[in-house]
Amino acid sequence: MKHCIPFLCLLLSVFSLQAKPYEVVSPSGRLAFRVDCGAKTTWSLAIDGVTVTSGNRLGMELALPGGGTQVLGDKAVVRRAVKSRVRGTVEAPLYRQKNVPEEYNALTLQMKGGYAVELRAYDEGVAYRFVTSLKDSLTVRNEIVEFHTSGIADSYIPYQHGGFRSNDKYECSFESEYTVVKAGEAVRDNCYAFLPILTRTAEKGNLLLMEADILDYPGMYVQTEADCWSAVFPPIPNAFKYSWRYNQRRSDYSDIIARTSGTRSFPWRIIGFAPEDKDLPVNNLSWLLGTPSRIEDTSWITAGYSSWDWWNDFKLTGVDFACGINTATYMHHIDFAATYGLKYVILDEGWYDAPNMLNPVPEVDIKALCDYGASKGVKLILWGTGGLVDMLGIDKVFDHYKAMGVAGFKLDFFDGQDQLTVKQITALAQSAADHQLVLDLHGMYKPAGLNRTFPNLLGFEGVYGEENLSRGDLDMPLYDVTFPYIRQVSGPTDYTPGAMRSAARGECVRVARAGASQGTRSHQVALYVVVDQPLGILCDSPSLYEKEPVTTAYIASIPTVFDKTVIPCGRVGEYIVTAREKDGTWYLGGLTNWDARDVNVDLSFLGEGNWKAVIYRDGANAQHFGDDFIISETTVSAQSSLPMHMAPGGGFAVIFTKE
Repeated sequence: MKHCIPFLCLLLSVFSLQAKPYEVVSPSGRLAFRVDCGAKTTWSLAIDGVTVTSGNRLGMELALPGGGTQVLGDKAVVRRAVKSRVRGTVEAPLYRQKNVPEEYNALTLQMKGGYAVELRAYDEGVAYRFVTSLKDSLTVRNEIVEFHTSGIADSYIPYQHGGFRSNDKYECSFESEYTVVKAGEAVRDNCYAFLPILTRTAEKGNLLLMEADILDYPGMYVQTEADCWSAVFPPIPNAFKYSWRYNQRRSDYSDIIARTSGTRSFPWRIIGFAPEDKDLPVNNLSWLLGTPSRIEDTSWITAGYSSWDWWNDFKLTGVDFACGINTATYMHHIDFAATYGLKYVILDEGWYDAPNMLNPVPEVDIKALCDYGASKGVKLILWGTGGLVDMLGIDKVFDHYKAMGVAGFKLDFFDGQDQLTVKQITALAQSAADHQLVLDLHGMYKPAGLNRTFPNLLGFEGVYGEENLSRGDLDMPLYDVTFPYIRQVSGPTDYTPGAMRSAARGECVRVARAGASQGTRSHQVALYVVVDQPLGILCDSPSLYEKEPVTTAYIASIPTVFDKTVIPCGRVGEYIVTAREKDGTWYLGGLTNWDARDVNVDLSFLGEGNWKAVIYRDGANAQHFGDDFIISETTVSAQSSLPMHMAPGGGFAVIFTKE
């Protein structure tokens, strides 16, 4: 018998490395999320019994203290598989809806070696993450994340703008148009893509590649290859250089992506699911999978609109002083904000004596502006770079300006998502919360649930916003009917709409950051309904808004956070119609690309009874003169449909109040 023991041990060893399947199914039963554990751990996703992607490896490569590496997920031995389910609702302050349903089935695979893989299946998609329970700290060399694309028809991919930077291939401002890649077409190899990425299956709807809960860990880029997309994580920087603005620029990298606690959960890897295009903008997985709020009392956080100086080049007309970066100009902004009920005035670049952010230029009196704003019910938000605030001391800067009455900061030029940058942003968010300050973050990655963790983060760039009109050859109406289905799913944006000069296709001219937008005036107004933006921006000069009080009052009457959001109809890259409700009033916004379009909007989202509809729409000649618009009124009900025509690059907005 003793001669059989080695053979039996070998046989057991072979069997233990054979892939064993584990599966969790969404509440509706449509999505089946399967993980096969063995020599390599892989996952697959089936929709209605049809596998749409499979053979996707997952793993985490750790550097061992004595040298060598260990890959969590390789030669995986499951000690215990624990199933659970959640059915509930989560309150969502300062979000596109007041309450978010949370319903999923979960499976936790507790592995030999002190780690687990958590799986969740929602009707909105599936997600997994690593969880470790190790005594010592961890050094992570890499995380293996794959997505095989053999079942994909086409994709909408945001690549790093301009390709790899000459000195840093991980640097990125996360502002790019979308490249549409058809099945079988070549993908770009001179740069990385960043998340979210939209893919279409051949027959089962849309998949959205996302991540969430990025804390003390780098964000993910994607290397798009022909048949398999794989994650690329920026390594920890070894050194930084600083520009004259004190923007941090990484000058050297290590060969590891994270040093972190041995007992923790890691970011979620998400495959969102939307049967129809109109389901995409209301997919809530990114928010749901963020760490719950670290701010117990959010009553001090005020959403609302802000005037802004940079896009209009600090220009005013009809005033008796020289406009520019000076106290008089900002007092005029405060007066304008107070007249229309705006909550904030943003002072963008130029108000301090660079690089000393604690020393405003002589022409700008921050304390006087705070006091004047307080008398008018308007607060200041100050621009700066995240690196400069960090260098000067986060608490020092926040203490200094909080004492004057400043309400928050617009922090810029992070331009990366390595672990140190992520930790810097988290520290800024936490300190701002401790000081009861709001933040608007620019030059940074998607929110990925951070807006749930820190609801005081009212704005996130990471979007190809209207400020990019200065770059010349671009197609903003196309982008406007694309990003709400992709980038906006990951969280709110700081898109900065509101241009009061609107030009037809080929007529957009920008002069010193004070020109026209592409498309029609009604398109600009509709953006205030379509775009998720707790901090809404009126980008143009107060002087232009003051000459157009009807349009300005209409914009200012639209809230920036809502109780409900639904998408009656839409198609990625073509058009979108968004309906939102706040305190019993409904708001409707529609946008089209450069194609004129007629839509018949189903109003079944309205409650019982009759509703007065105040409609802001393209005028009869808006295709020639973008500023041409008409305001009209009618009475409708939930049984009505509303026919709307949109000019090329056009749009419409409607405000419904109960009669």
